[in-house]
Amino acid sequence: MRNIENIESFYFIGIGGIGMSALARYFHLREKQVFGYDKTPTNLTKTLIREGISIQFDEEIYTIPEEVKRKDKSLIIRTPAVPESNQLLSWFRSEDYLIFKRSEVLGELSKNSFCIAVAGTHGKTTTSAILSHLLAYCNMPITAFLGGITENYNSNLIYKGDEIIVIEADEFDRSFLYLNPDIACITSMDADHLDIYKSENKLEKTFIEFSTLVSNPNNLLFKKGLPLEGHTVSTEDAADYQAKNIRVNNGSYVFDLKTPTEEIKNLQFNLPGRHNMFNAVTALGMAILVGVPTDCLSKALKTFRGVKRRFSYKIKTNNLILIDDYAHHPTEIDALHQAVTEMYPDTKKQIVFQPHLFSRTRDFGVEFARSLSAFDEIILLDIYPAREKPIEGITSSWLLKMINSDGKALAQKSQLSTLLKDSDCMIKLMVGAGDIGAEVAIVAKNLDHEN
Repeated sequence: MRNIENIESFYFIGIGGIGMSALARYFHLREKQVFGYDKTPTNLTKTLIREGISIQFDEEIYTIPEEVKRKDKSLIIRTPAVPESNQLLSWFRSEDYLIFKRSEVLGELSKNSFCIAVAGTHGKTTTSAILSHLLAYCNMPITAFLGGITENYNSNLIYKGDEIIVIEADEFDRSFLYLNPDIACITSMDADHLDIYKSENKLEKTFIEFSTLVSNPNNLLFKKGLPLEGHTVSTEDAADYQAKNIRVNNGSYVFDLKTPTEEIKNLQFNLPGRHNMFNAVTALGMAILVGVPTDCLSKALKTFRGVKRRFSYKIKTNNLILIDDYAHHPTEIDALHQAVTEMYPDTKKQIVFQPHLFSRTRDFGVEFARSLSAFDEIILLDIYPAREKPIEGITSSWLLKMINSDGKALAQKSQLSTLLKDSDCMIKLMVGAGDIGAEVAIVAKNLDHEN
């Protein structure tokens, strides 16, 4: 690959993706020429345009900027979410441009910095965001590429230097094998992306392969119980990095952190859910390995405000709670139910869920039904296809039949405000990784007005 420093123009095909946009922002801040394409305008693409990045929303070749026509000084970065049939991608291929996946570019960047990689089928974004905040707050020279918009920085990029790089190590398409991590964690290895891996065993083998990229096992942290070598993490059992003496004080967790060398007392963490506390313990462990002073970590942790669409409160009053969350796997829905039940025991809970991908819905239909049945009322939207074509017989109606509940229904997005308004459930959750997030503001406005 050409030295990235010598590239003058970057063109992103699928620039509106959460991971792609972080990389685009990075090169823009490095004063490179950044352009891109996406299928439709979104709030994120509008923000990128306001920041000075030029974006086209058609596949017309003549709209490609002249700066990109200099092949020897340009790099095309693509996301697997964009099909091979895309006219721009086809044209760049026919003209023999250098084309790389986002993961390959991150791999190159990770060679030139001290790289901390956060892997796992659940918890990557929150763990990465906590870790990045700990390092940034404590004045470490970091660049962080995140898979969500942090509440503290209102961005998916934190740019405070190039010596340390924090990367979400995505297992999709085996992307994380391009990375060169000095420190890494694996938060979970639950089955997912079986459309790519075909079996849980192959997914596990790929995570094990990723773990071997870390040359020093002491620099690998992972959830206790996973078949890996390194340091274990737990919020329940004895582990190398363990949350102990956990209590809830004024809606926040307070706990002690045991590490292999010390115990840090009375850490405060404001995100709900034991899964989020696990993410915090993992992030703290990696920050300690980097060498961040523990007194600064304590101050930094209690100022972390979360990630948008990860247990995000949209309405929070004495008689109405509306929460927006990205959960799209049965394990994540279980964690969401645990968190909301711990925060609001003995209170009725309604969930609106938009399944994400036909293949995932098929592969985990029984598990989704079990997880969703824990809620008092369940509303299902149509399956969000993302990159996939429909699979015969796999629909939200099919999933609904397996849910054990008298309070279940199918709905269209246009019905949501009325259905949520008419429910007597005080806690309402809108959940999924598709475009349900765009509906949350509409529902919140209608419910808030009614309230």
